[in-house]
Formats: sequence, C-alpha cells, structure tokens
Amino acid sequence: RPLPLIGNLHLLRVSQQDQSLMELSEQYGPVFTVHLGRQKTVVLAGYEAVREALVGTGPELADRPPIAIFQLIQGGGGIFFSSGARWRAARQFTIRTLHGLGVGRGPMADNVLQELRCLMGQLDCYRGQPFPLALLGWAPSNITFTLLFGRRFDYQDPVFVSLLSLIDEVMVLLGTPSLQLFNIYPWLGALFQLHRPVLRKIEEVRAILRTLLKARRPSMPGGGPVQSYMDALIQQGQGKDPQGLFAEANMVACTLDMVMAGTETTSATLQWAALLMGKHPSVQCRVQEELDRVLGPGRAPQLEDQRSLPYTNAVLHEVQRFITLLPHVPRCMAADTQLGGYLLPKGTPVIPLLSSVLLDKTQWETPRQFNPGHFLDAEGRFVKRAAFLPFSAGRRVCVGESLARSELFLLFAGLLHRYRLLPPPGLSPDALDTTPAPAFTMRPPAQALCAVPRPGGYDQGDWGRV
Repeated sequence: RPLPLIGNLHLLRVSQQDQSLMELSEQYGPVFTVHLGRQKTVVLAGYEAVREALVGTGPELADRPPIAIFQLIQGGGGIFFSSGARWRAARQFTIRTLHGLGVGRGPMADNVLQELRCLMGQLDCYRGQPFPLALLGWAPSNITFTLLFGRRFDYQDPVFVSLLSLIDEVMVLLGTPSLQLFNIYPWLGALFQLHRPVLRKIEEVRAILRTLLKARRPSMPGGGPVQSYMDALIQQGQGKDPQGLFAEANMVACTLDMVMAGTETTSATLQWAALLMGKHPSVQCRVQEELDRVLGPGRAPQLEDQRSLPYTNAVLHEVQRFITLLPHVPRCMAADTQLGGYLLPKGTPVIPLLSSVLLDKTQWETPRQFNPGHFLDAEGRFVKRAAFLPFSAGRRVCVGESLARSELFLLFAGLLHRYRLLPPPGLSPDALDTTPAPAFTMRPPAQALCAVPRPGGYDQGDWGRV
C-alpha cells in the first residue's frame, strides 16, 4: 500500500530506480502500479509486456507525461518530451531531414570516417600513454554538430568546448536526487529552487544555439540547398506555419533535443565499448583478428562491411545491451486502453522498463554478463534478437537510430583496427571500473585507457585516402 505523501518511494533506491522496479516486478508481475509521491504510475517489465505495449498499442501509448523539469526546459516543444500534433510534426520533419542529409548512407559515412581520422590524431598525441576516456566522445559529438550546424568544429574551438562542457553538466544535474525530487514534487522543488542550476546551464546552451541559428539564416534564402538540420528548420519556418510549429522557439527546442540526445547517447556508448574492450582483452583480440582478416592493413571500415564482420557486429550489439544506457523514458496513455489485461485510463503515466528487456533472463542466456554470443548462432553468424531494444520500439523509437548505428560501427571498427585498448600501466583489466556514473544516462565512470598502435593495424596515411 502507498504511504501518505511519499507513495511507494520508500521502496525505490534513488540511484538505481530501474533496478528497484525490476525487483518489484519479480514480486508483483510484469504489469504493476507504483505511486511516485501522489502520482499513480504503471510499470511494464520484461520483453513480453514491454513489446506488447510499445508495438501493439499504436498511438494510444505515444504521448509523454508532463515531467516537471522538461516542461520548464521545453514548454511542451521539441521532439523527445512533446506530445500530440507538435510531436508528430517535429518527429516527421526530423526523420525526413535526416534522410535527406544522407544519414545511414554514403555521404554521412564519409563524415564519420573524416571525424575518425581527427580522433585518431588526438589519440596518437598520447603515444600509447593513458588518455581520458571522455576524449572518445569528441568524435560522435562533432558528427552530431556537423549534421545539425552544417560544419565540424576544431576540438579546441571555444564553441565546441563550451557545448561539450555544458551538455556534460546538464546530464549530471538531470540525474541528481534533487531533480528527481523536483519532478515528483514540483511545488517543493520550486520552494527550494532545486531546478535553477540545470535551467541556468540549459539557457547557456540555448544562447549558443540561437547564435548558430542566426549565423545560418543569411545562407538560407527560400529554396536554397539544405546542408544541415538547422537549414531545414529555417527553410520550413519560411513557409506556412499557422500553428507556430516552426517558430524560432520550437526551432531551438528541436535543436536542443538533438544536441543533448545525439551527443550524450552515442558518446557514452562508444566510451563504454572502449572500456569493455579493455576489460575483456580476449574479446578485443577476436574482434581485431576478424577486422584484420576482412579489412586487411590498409582499408577503412565501410558500412557494407557489417555483413562480413559478424563477431564485431555482435560485440557492438552486446555493448548496447549490457550497458542499458537509458533504462526507461516514461510514456502516457493518450486514450483509455486495455494493456496487459488492465484498463488504463487516459493520462495514466506508464514506465516501459527497457532495462528489464535488455536483461530479461527469458530472452538472454547470461543477461548479467558481457557475452557477445548472445548475438551469434552456432556457426558464428550474426543473429538479430527481438529483445534488443536499446532504441525503444514502436511509434517513439529513437529518431537517430540509423545515425547511431552507422557511426558506432564505423568508429568502433576503426578504433579497434588501429589500436589495442589497454588499462593504464599497473592496472589489470579486472581493475577497470564499470560501475555507471550518476547521470541522466548510465554513462561510464571517468577513468583512463591506453590506445597503443597495433603492429598489424593499418597505416593512417594510407587509410586516410577514403
């Protein structure tokens, strides 16, 4: 039974809410109710319940509940925390624009490989000595910025440095207990100003985005070539827009969503992949043997190589499964709907626990262990798994899934082909820390690795001619 005022919060560990909910599901089943403060919320756990809800319900589970901090940040606009007509318009526009910019195809792959060369230049400066793991996030971030703003940044560019620093601070603040408290009790949070630090940082990001948007406007006369997401927003805003869906405020809101989600998720995943290779040297060695056999010493990875690199592909999928980067993002019932044998009224918040799918013991042989064999058959061929849902599923599946998949493959394969990733001197692989750091996502803890050029790896000068 829920307690007065706090509901069932006493049953949840603040820093491991998803784990607490998974434990409750073992007691109460795959569909159960918790009270987060006074808010009655339905939780879905396990592959069957989550898949039925996300794929089977259609538009009835496509809305987001009004989360206090994101209401203040976006005011119901943007892509990821909006609902209804504004969300549909923003999502359709974003998918169409990303496709038009070549995401998942040759033009974008060339940009990824160019960025990989720049990242390798940075790693080479360390000459095999320890480098900060966070450095690996620079390349995915710059790929996102190139897509959004129409140009890449030098790694020392003040705008690039400021954006990365601000995004990092925002993600840490969003994961703090004080912000979780604010989302449950907005009146209490407002009384103690719990939300002010993150709003100040968000406003600094917005100021940078407005400046970049202003700089793009002169190059975008009506009907001009679209070279970035911002260009497409500007061009769309020049047409008829009676609902104001592409007014400047929502342009900034959409770009803010793409900046925050596009940098944090892919950057953190690449860092996790490197860390887990340092942690599991036998897996890393097998990946490199496959890369050497398929690519040889002088060729860059290409998207079409995925079919010929089943083990590499399996390892990258297992990284995403194992880390459960974004354990859950809440949904909201848009209409009265039957779900899991229960009638859920319109407006009911629903938490589909993606982490419970990625760790479902009925779907994975060793769910709590890092095991690339989850994605391989008996002959060593790559196998797609229906329970692989790191990007969610259904109508709100991640709009950047195609971009994330392609850039992660190219960056991971390129880095592993050129370097051995090792713990710092004096540290064993087992000593590498894989305890997630506190943040909005399950990001890896700050630490160092060594990137040692491989004797059998490609020569960067030869490889650079792509």
